[in-house]
Amino acid sequence: MALTVLTSYPAKGLALASWEDLANGNSGNSISCARWADKTVQVSGTFGAAGSITIQGSNDATVWATLHDPQGNDLTFTAAGIEMITENPLHIRPNVTAGDGTTALDVDILGRDD
Repeated sequence: MALTVLTSYPAKGLALASWEDLANGNSGNSISCARWADKTVQVSGTFGAAGSITIQGSNDATVWATLHDPQGNDLTFTAAGIEMITENPLHIRPNVTAGDGTTALDVDILGRDD
């Protein structure tokens, strides 16, 4: 299920996209969530040796760029964490950029679904 995104609606007005067990070199399937006004990303799981995951955005689903938190930092995680997403592109995906055979990362993006 690594590349597949699961979407649920945990409460009225909220939407949750989840990717499970992303391995080194995997890019999760993108979601179209521009209508989600506010978005927060949470990353957890096993990073493995030098594991890293980047949250990327695109308006054409072809050219991808790294998204940022409100302080302007790249949304690249090397440990479990949670951050707001500043930009509001048409498409968002997680991209595992480093790790080893033990890397298995979960990503959840919660958004306000207007």
